Amino acid sequence: MIKRIGLTLSWLLIITVIVLVGAANYIYNVAINRNDEAIRLYGSDEAVKAVSALEEEQKRLQELRSWTEKQDFEEVELQSDDGLTLSARYLKNDAPNGKTVILAHGYKGNNEQLPEVTRYYYQKGFNILKPDARGHGKSEGEYIGYGWHDRNDLRKWIDYLVEDEKEKFIFLHGFSMGASTVLMASGEELPREVRGIIADSGYTSVKEEMVHQLKYLYDLPSFPLMDVTSLVTELRAGFSFEEASALNQVKKKRNNLPLFIIHGDKDELVPSEMAARLYENASGMKELWIIPDVGHTEGFLEEEEEYRLRLTGFIEEAMQQ
Repeated sequence: MIKRIGLTLSWLLIITVIVLVGAANYIYNVAINRNDEAIRLYGSDEAVKAVSALEEEQKRLQELRSWTEKQDFEEVELQSDDGLTLSARYLKNDAPNGKTVILAHGYKGNNEQLPEVTRYYYQKGFNILKPDARGHGKSEGEYIGYGWHDRNDLRKWIDYLVEDEKEKFIFLHGFSMGASTVLMASGEELPREVRGIIADSGYTSVKEEMVHQLKYLYDLPSFPLMDVTSLVTELRAGFSFEEASALNQVKKKRNNLPLFIIHGDKDELVPSEMAARLYENASGMKELWIIPDVGHTEGFLEEEEEYRLRLTGFIEEAMQQ
């Protein structure tokens, strides 16, 4: 009898492990492995609504397209530390103010996005570098790094600007996954040319964001599925959900760089409480703007005038540090 119970339990354990590994690989293939398929995320409907609203404003959209098409973007490439060819578009300003911004796009985005913010920076005299994150656009990579390995890629782009383009004042501005990328980069040694970081709608860590999505999309507990998926990700992509933490990087933020955290209080994709914790754990000059009645990365679209004023004010103050 005891032997039969032991055999039954062993089979149940084997079946459970097989199911967990299969589910973990499914999540990896959907959310982390590079593919062109759209993925449903909790809270992403709000972002879609924002884009749709912009599309309905045909005049404004056409003006943006017309302006973008007139700009002389240069295609640039470099090699990542692990041998990937990374791609970016670089726009030199006709009336430069001596400053440059690196714009980091979000999950499954590319360097052709963020036209409104690109125009803002150009109008302010900035040169603009817009990289494709690894696993996105024209950049190589078989997986999405969620900002963790991308933080090292960002450092390579900074070195390119300093060494090849002789840029002297650099700001990092990221949105969603790009926001977490610039926050993760803040924990690394960055050149003195980097003067400030702007993070719009970033998450605290890959683990917390994955747990958030798992809870609201599938109503499933995080343990043990997230732990197994993290292990699968570590084996297949070389990083774990636990280590990929913007929060930990902000805690050890080196160079004491000025930090501006922006988040909508109606963000369901990345809860705004994550922004509050990031802010609380940052040191040095820092600013937090939680925008009322605004969803994920909608701040510039919904509150453009105030966004411009606050961003300009932050940059001016950061330059005095």
